[in-house]
Amino acid sequence: MQTSCRHHLSLAEKAYTLLKHFPLHPHLLESLSSHFTSEAASHLLLQVQTSRSLTLKFLSWAHHHPSFFTLLPKTLAIHILTKFHLFKSAQCLVEELITAENPSCFSVYDSIKSTYTLCNSASSVIDLLIKSYCQLKFSQKALDVFHLAKSHGFMPGVLSYNSIFDAMFRSGMPQSCALDFYSEMVKDGVTFNVYTYNIMIRGYSAGGRFGQALEFFVEMERKGCLPNVATYNTVIDAYSKLGKIDEAFKLVQTMSKRNLRPNLITYNAILNGLCRDGRMKETGLLLAEMASEGLAPDRVTYNTLVNGYCREGNIHQALVLHEEMVQKGMEPNVVTYTSLISSMCKAGNLHRAKEFFNHMCERDLSPNEVTYTTLIDGYCKQGFLHEAWNLLQEMIESGLTPSIVTYNAIIKGFCISGKMEQALEIVGEMEMKGMEPDMFTYGTILSGYCRNAKLDEAFCFSKSMGDKGFPMDNVAYCSLIQGLCEQRKLSKARDLFKNMMSLGLQPDEFTYTTMINGYCKEGDVKEALQLHDEMLQRGILPDVVTYNVLLNGLSKQARTKEAMQLLFKLYYEQPVADEITYATLIGHCGSAEFKSTVSLMKGFCMKGLMEEASRVLESIIKRGWTLNDSVYNVMIHGYCKGGNVRKALKLYKEMVAAGFVPNTVCVIALVKELSYEGMSEELSLVLQNVLGDCVLTEAEAAKVLVEINHREGNMEAVLNVLNEMANDGLLPNSEKTAISG
Repeated sequence: MQTSCRHHLSLAEKAYTLLKHFPLHPHLLESLSSHFTSEAASHLLLQVQTSRSLTLKFLSWAHHHPSFFTLLPKTLAIHILTKFHLFKSAQCLVEELITAENPSCFSVYDSIKSTYTLCNSASSVIDLLIKSYCQLKFSQKALDVFHLAKSHGFMPGVLSYNSIFDAMFRSGMPQSCALDFYSEMVKDGVTFNVYTYNIMIRGYSAGGRFGQALEFFVEMERKGCLPNVATYNTVIDAYSKLGKIDEAFKLVQTMSKRNLRPNLITYNAILNGLCRDGRMKETGLLLAEMASEGLAPDRVTYNTLVNGYCREGNIHQALVLHEEMVQKGMEPNVVTYTSLISSMCKAGNLHRAKEFFNHMCERDLSPNEVTYTTLIDGYCKQGFLHEAWNLLQEMIESGLTPSIVTYNAIIKGFCISGKMEQALEIVGEMEMKGMEPDMFTYGTILSGYCRNAKLDEAFCFSKSMGDKGFPMDNVAYCSLIQGLCEQRKLSKARDLFKNMMSLGLQPDEFTYTTMINGYCKEGDVKEALQLHDEMLQRGILPDVVTYNVLLNGLSKQARTKEAMQLLFKLYYEQPVADEITYATLIGHCGSAEFKSTVSLMKGFCMKGLMEEASRVLESIIKRGWTLNDSVYNVMIHGYCKGGNVRKALKLYKEMVAAGFVPNTVCVIALVKELSYEGMSEELSLVLQNVLGDCVLTEAEAAKVLVEINHREGNMEAVLNVLNEMANDGLLPNSEKTAISG
């Protein structure tokens, strides 16, 4: 035993001599490597623990020799490196020890504890050990070490608490565990720092418990712990995701008052909130503010805005920003490409949707389940079931598992195409794979039967839905009601409508419009108008489809005057007197009804009743409501359709002067009418405006074609090119919000 001990000491002494006298030749230590031992390494580390340079030289050599650089010398090295405040090196060594040798957390802790006094160590080494376990996502082991340390008289510092809190949230542990640990921290008398609060606020926000997060935000200020930029960013992000953008803006103002400068993360969070809330017009102001602060948009900014414009349906502006970010070397992410694909599918442009899908693959971006489902749904809605099925197989071959949303898209495609047997086969395939159909699945099948005039099968299927634990909902009732109305079985439809309400299911505007349409087709306008009144009494505002249905029914009865009066009855409880003017009627309409009023205006325009539509417009102006792009677009298109191109042109000029960009339908209608009326000068002006606003590189060839054909007087070709450009999203379709100048 003594001989062995002397041997270890002798090896340690030889290594020490080589390190001390030949510091520039550490390779000389290799002569000892074949018979160097763990005990010798431990002796040497204790001998050189006061010398930073000798310690580091030895560790540099020992690191490559796991035969002797084992648990004991490693724990000694961790103590020594921590004493030298070389925390990063110490943590790397701890993580290497944990992952490479995989010892139990108890043996690692025991080794740290037993060597603690030998190195005259500090409790920060315990914090380091706990932090390392946390960063390696070993939350439970971190907790075990934490409680072991406390049981042996060590008091872990705030770093340990912060690390464990962070690990708890990131690992998905129940949030109640974090609250319990918080109580333990308070009981131990540990003072929270800004990082503690930031972790708690971020963790509870990410977990959807924003109320709890706000409590910590209030508490930190109450206890004199001032929030930093990261704190504000977390709360601003949470407010933005909850749609509380105004609250987020207030916090930005608070930051400025406290001399905290909002950074790019702050602005991106608010931009995300504005985009989610559909407030795209306000993003331009925020981008201008960012520029004034010297902050340049990054990849997150662009992706957020592209997604926002896609969600709004403004494909052109989304494409402008997509092109701009690519030119700046910023790669769109999968979510952005999926948004572009979705927009093109909604526009019915599957060719462009597939182009973006291919661009993703060319840029080594792997489409995810949502991307595939979006494109599959696009194919199905247009009846390309073979292509949709092939894409589903490609999705599976790529290693992705189709979700119930994917299968529902395919099922709906077969139902729309009248292939009910194939739809039911896919439901069976889902069930075989252990995927339970949901209410949307059953509702789609039910709607398919109704759409294909198979009402007996529909009612039979509705019964089986209930047997399977899926009672009829609003959508299911509406499908059956629509099916009955289509077959002129209004009495049964009305009974079902009443039954629906008796069960506490409230019909929406689509259900009411379906019933109103049924009565109008039968010529029972009185019953249709009663349903319209009932709809309003329940606080359900008619949309443009409702108004069109009523206008159709009334016009068939040659009751246009009644249409003009009774449709405004929504503002009164009593019947409308003949002397009541449009201005008076709309004067009683609150801002919540503005959208419904525009729908009524659109209904008049679509029926060619431009005098009535104009009187609605005049009343809106007198009311003091601000005209938006929807009002202008509806009226310009209506005037064009009604042959009054001069009024259309006047409104177009007003619209452009107000800073709005007309939509593509409106522009093409105006171009067509100006050409028909021979107003070449005005036509040139409109085309110049349209093409001038189109800044996409890929639109250049199309713009040249428009200009050439216009010069040659070939307006049919001009309109064809403009239609193609509109379909591809190459024409401006709303207000401009450019990033770069």
